[in-house]
Amino acid sequence: MGKQTIFMVEDDATIIQVVSEKLNSWGYACKGVTDFQNVLSECLELDPQLVLLDISLPYFNGFHWCQEIRKHSQVPIIFISSAADQMNQIMAINLGADDFIVKPFDLNLLVAKIQALLRRSYQYNQVQTVDTYRLQGFTFTPEENMIANTESKLNLSPNETKILVILLRERGQIVSKTQMVEALWQADDFIDSNTLAVNITRIRKKLASVGIKDLIQTVKGKGYLIEDETSI
Repeated sequence: MGKQTIFMVEDDATIIQVVSEKLNSWGYACKGVTDFQNVLSECLELDPQLVLLDISLPYFNGFHWCQEIRKHSQVPIIFISSAADQMNQIMAINLGADDFIVKPFDLNLLVAKIQALLRRSYQYNQVQTVDTYRLQGFTFTPEENMIANTESKLNLSPNETKILVILLRERGQIVSKTQMVEALWQADDFIDSNTLAVNITRIRKKLASVGIKDLIQTVKGKGYLIEDETSI
């Protein structure tokens, strides 16, 4: 297997150089964007294993490009930005980002987060034998991060897939927020407490877009539940 490629969408040449040198020393190939008007096409052509994305960019901001990338790819995305207020972080996750790092950041923390996200995203399907599941007339295939029937197809991020698998394996039982966070992010202590709730909201919106409604129940003060129904 060749080097894993990191695509940096950042307009500060110094940051690109410093981060590239650090990532290269860890065995990653790092490429900075060259055309800020065509970030999507560069990303699709490079086909990276992970994207580092700033918010403040020439022409279009990082939120725009995150949305555009998500229309075509479930590649892991980490925002790196000095716009540190919580609203920006929540918006980034809502638009499909997997993590958010505030500038200025420690390079070792960046590497740790990249390694953790790559591990979660790409080793998950290799080490789990996962069945398909029936969801209100759809087939959920975790190995492909996909929910589909003959008429519609829904692509999920690796984290969204894992959330559904965790709940489906415990179908009919309440899974606490703590259990879910530990299963999803393991030793990553930097996950904001809002991240799980934002991910759940995003999954519900995606499911509703193809007509799958009320699948994930919130049990107030306890956690989340997918009811044990014969139709599932």
